Amino acid sequence: MTGSTGYHAGLAAEDCVALDYARRNHRIAARRWRGKSGEIDLVAREGETVVFIEVKKSRDFATAALRLGRRQMDRICASATEFLAGEPKGQLTDVRFDLAMVNAMGAIQVIENAFMEA
Repeated sequence: MTGSTGYHAGLAAEDCVALDYARRNHRIAARRWRGKSGEIDLVAREGETVVFIEVKKSRDFATAALRLGRRQMDRICASATEFLAGEPKGQLTDVRFDLAMVNAMGAIQVIENAFMEA
């Protein structure tokens, strides 16, 4: 997907993932949060934990997972550091980095703590 179609498909995937997290008792704190280092697709709260969520849409989950590389993870982590500057506990805030994948059928698969796996 490229151009406008890919952009809108990405927005739709983020909406689906946000609804999925909300159903699982997460509160969506931000969508497409942008810091100096880059953008974070979704930021959610689960109790005291701030969850940074990268959303990847592709025809299947394996292809979606391959679209998250080390450089992008590093940018997301840098942006997360910026986000945490505004939190009461700052860098001591409990955090998690999830990868939420959406396949061509609209099914969602979430890997919690995905950055710990890489």
